[in-house]
Amino acid sequence: MSEPADAVEMRAALLRLRRTSGLPIAFGGLLHDSRQLRIAELSGAQTGALRGLAICAGNGLGGKSMALSRPCAVTDYREARHISHEYDAAVSTEGLRSVLAVPVVVRRKVRGVLYGALRRPVPLGDRTFDAAVAAARDVEQTLVVRDEVRELLAVAREPAAGNGAWEEVREAHGQLRALAPRVVDPSLRASLLEVCGRLAAATGGRSADPAIALAPRELDVLACVATGATNAGAAERLGLKQETVKGYLRAAMRKLGAHTRTEAVVAARRAGLLP
Repeated sequence: MSEPADAVEMRAALLRLRRTSGLPIAFGGLLHDSRQLRIAELSGAQTGALRGLAICAGNGLGGKSMALSRPCAVTDYREARHISHEYDAAVSTEGLRSVLAVPVVVRRKVRGVLYGALRRPVPLGDRTFDAAVAAARDVEQTLVVRDEVRELLAVAREPAAGNGAWEEVREAHGQLRALAPRVVDPSLRASLLEVCGRLAAATGGRSADPAIALAPRELDVLACVATGATNAGAAERLGLKQETVKGYLRAAMRKLGAHTRTEAVVAARRAGLLP
């Protein structure tokens, strides 16, 4: 995700956290190096005291959550004995008392922290913790998709050499098409689809035939089929029902004048729609 997309996803997660937990304030940020994050987004704050605060691993409640890679909470922040107190001034200015911090963990690495808080010292219940963990997982999934896309783009942009390499590129193309609808960052999504288009035209050395117009989901399904996926496999990859996949595949076959799945893939490649 680009920086603006980071902000959009984080704001959405914080709003969901407040809505599902009933907490009046939520805030958070992503790590931009291995040991420090900066509080970039606030939801429900009354002051700007927390904005831009640099949180180091091990320091304060969020730093403890980062270091332990698990949710942490205090009933009264300023009186808590099991955290360090480097950030008391900002927390006090915002009037926070009961606070929880949940790490965003991707592939066993902490990539960010979401906080939720009350302005009175009362214990936080399971419902609040569950809401915070769910919001953190939403951010995790967005980061997972971004990472997968960037890894696949790196594979797809490498020059192909030999049939084995082309099969790898075709597999990357199918996965990129499947991931595109889940990409939050519009610039990354546009880059992804642009690369898919270049890959599709690369084998035949020509652009897509404008006379054959497949809908995006029809092409997504066909890209999965081209990698050997069954209808069930394509449905799982694309997050669709199996019957929906069959419908898209039938429509694509009809437009391509194909009678079988294999004929459809061959026709799509000849038309510059698939690599």
